[in-house]
Amino acid sequence: MSQEQRAKETPTPDPAHWVDVHGDYLYRYALFRLRDAAQAEDAVQETLLAALQAYANFAGRGSERTWLVGILKHKITDHFRRLSREAQAPAQADEEFAHEEFFRGPGEWTDHWAKEHAPGEWHASPAALVEQNEFWLVLQACLGPLPERTASAFIMREVDGQTSEEICAVLRISVNNLWVMLHRARLHLRHCLELNWFKRPAGQS
Repeated sequence: MSQEQRAKETPTPDPAHWVDVHGDYLYRYALFRLRDAAQAEDAVQETLLAALQAYANFAGRGSERTWLVGILKHKITDHFRRLSREAQAPAQADEEFAHEEFFRGPGEWTDHWAKEHAPGEWHASPAALVEQNEFWLVLQACLGPLPERTASAFIMREVDGQTSEEICAVLRISVNNLWVMLHRARLHLRHCLELNWFKRPAGQS
């Protein structure tokens, strides 16, 4: 198919439609990961602009929202890379684990929660829980006190399911640094979510 034929068959993109149908979802997605309203708005705007420029390559293949989220993920990853480059000091690589049993697997270290030390009722996947608006708000509030890169590492690992290697490459840290960040994030979130979500009185929103 020639470029001229492809252009004729490609529907005209409608950014207004994207904003109406996907804007709120994209903003919430970005805000949860960036934790800053202005940065989230910028990321969504950059996403829509990139989508407009790349629409001929999409041409309706697959889900429009999935395609837009994929672009947004790249924008957020770029933000994390810039954040790491601009960091004034690298994370300390030789920090001790205060409660190493939380992350000890069968005969080896692991960067996942040990099952017996995970928060009570943490049985649904984090990604599924984030779809619940109330939980999303509570988790966002619990992430608030954490350093930006620590929160970013937790979100990339536990919500987005990225590998340790991918996260370390983006944040420019070692695996030991990552484990320290995840260790601290999980200890904080375990306590915060136990109090504010899993052990809330029945009917409390």
